Formats: sequence, structure tokens, C-alpha cells
Amino acid sequence: MADEGIAPHRLNAIGSGLFFMWIGVVLFAHFGWGIGLLGVGVLMLGGQGVRTLMGLKLVTLWGDVGVLFVLGGVWDLLSFRVRLAPILCILAGLFLVVSALAVNPKEMVQP
Repeated sequence: MADEGIAPHRLNAIGSGLFFMWIGVVLFAHFGWGIGLLGVGVLMLGGQGVRTLMGLKLVTLWGDVGVLFVLGGVWDLLSFRVRLAPILCILAGLFLVVSALAVNPKEMVQP
């Protein structure tokens, strides 16, 4: 069997390792929530980008969560007065409910 690159489970392990290393750096260096969230979002989006380059199927949920983390990090860094977390939670929940109702059950792929 020919080596076809990094297997998806190895890619997940690498992503998890990078996540924990980033959290350790953020905590050790006291970077704060904004930089921490931004970095986690970039890692998640980067993972989806790598999946695309490798010809693997995107995991839409993690791409969406990555975008939310990036938005949360930017929101914190720009010090907006309106709290973002409740707004994002409501929007994420609304998106999940609407997408679940709008998708034909026959089109849904089981993991």
C-alpha cells in the first residue's frame, strides 16, 4: 500500500497537539483572551485549509467554530463595548437549528 500522505487521524492528532501547545504559550506568556481566541481560530481554519489541500472532506462545524473564535479574538482585541459571546451563541444556535431543518435527511452523511 502506497503512502498517501498524512492520514486524517494523524492530522487530527497534530491539530490537537498544536492546540494544546498554543494554549500553553498563551497561559505562560499571559497574552490574554483576545490573542488566545484569535490563535485558536487560526489553528482551526488552518486545519481546514490543510484538509482541503490534502483532498479531504472539510468539517464544516470546525470551520464555522474557527471563524467564531477569530471573531471573538478580534472583538476582544478591539475592546467593543457590546458583549460578543451571547450574540455569537444565539447566532450559532440559530444557524444549527435552521440548517438542521433545511437539510434533506437523505443528504446528511453519518460520521
